[in-house]
Amino acid sequence: MSDDKIILTGIKPTGMPHIGNYLGVYKSLIELSQTHKTFAFIADLHALNLVHDPKIIKQHTYEAAAFILAMGLNTDNAILFRQSDVDAVYKLNTFLMNVTPKGLMNRAHSYKAMLEKNAASGDDPDNGVNMGLYTYPILMTADILLYNSDIVPVGSDQKQHVEFARDIAEYFNKTYGDLFKLPEPQIGKDIGLIPGLDGRKMSKSYDNTIPLFAPESELKKKIMRIITDSKLPEEPKNPDESTIYLLYRHFANDADTQNMRKLFEQGKIGYGDAKKMLFEKINSYLAGPREKYNYLMSHTDELDKILADGAVKARAVAEKTIERVKRAMLG
Repeated sequence: MSDDKIILTGIKPTGMPHIGNYLGVYKSLIELSQTHKTFAFIADLHALNLVHDPKIIKQHTYEAAAFILAMGLNTDNAILFRQSDVDAVYKLNTFLMNVTPKGLMNRAHSYKAMLEKNAASGDDPDNGVNMGLYTYPILMTADILLYNSDIVPVGSDQKQHVEFARDIAEYFNKTYGDLFKLPEPQIGKDIGLIPGLDGRKMSKSYDNTIPLFAPESELKKKIMRIITDSKLPEEPKNPDESTIYLLYRHFANDADTQNMRKLFEQGKIGYGDAKKMLFEKINSYLAGPREKYNYLMSHTDELDKILADGAVKARAVAEKTIERVKRAMLG
C-alpha cells in the first residue's frame, strides 16, 4: 500500500474493548497510523440507535478515545474526533439518502438479523427496528466518503458496509459525475479465531471476554478461568487446540511462542503454569498502555481537547466535500 493512501475507521463507543477487538481490527489500524494519513472517529451517532442514555454515550466515547490513544495511535498522522462534531456528516447522509435504493438497505446484515430474530420469536417483522438501524449503512457511507478515504480497515463481518459505500458512491457518480473515490475494505491479516475464556470466539455476547485494560488482579483472575481439557501436565497437548496458546502467540515473540509450543507438544507443562505464562506476557504487554488509559480517563479535559482539535481538522476536509456535493446536486 502506498503511503499517500488515506485510511479511515470508526470506533463504536460500546464500552471498554476486549482483547479480541484489539487484535481483530484496531491493532492493524494503529500500525497503519504510523505511516499513513488516518481519520479515526468515535462513532457516537451510530450508537444512538441502541443507546438512549447520553451519559453512557459520553462515558463510552471517552473510553474509546482513551483506548485508541493508549494503544499507540500516531496523532502526528491520525486525526481523532467525535463523529457528531462534524456537521457535514449529517448533510452528506441526507444527500446520499436520495441516491440509495431501498433494496440495498433490505440486504444489510444488521437489518436482516433483526427480521430473523423477530420471525423466530413471532413478533412483528420490524419490531425494534428504528430508522437509525435501517439506514445505518448510509450514515457509514457518509463517514467513509466525506474524507476521501481509500482504505477502510474492518473485520470480515463489517466488509459489507464498505461494499455498500462503494455501491452508493457508484450510484452517485453515475448520476452526478465522478465525484467520489471507491473505497476499498482492508480485512486484517488472517490471525485466526481469537478465543474467549470458554474457547468460543471472544465476544461480549458470550460473556467470555478479557477486557483490555482490566486491573492486573482482574486480568489474572480472567486468565486463570480459561477452560481447558483434563490432560495431565506430563501428557502431550495440541497447542493449536488450546485457548492459552492461541492467545499467547499474539503477545509473545517468535522464540517464546515456539518455546510454549514445544512445552505443550512434549508434555512438559501443565495448564496452570501455562496460564501463568500467558498472564505475565499479556500483563507486560499492556502495563504501559493501561497506565496511559487510566491517566486519560482521569483527565478527560485532555481527551476533550484532542477530540476538539481533531474535529477542526476533520471539518476542514469534510466541508470541501460537502461543497462539491451541493454544487453537483443542487446547482
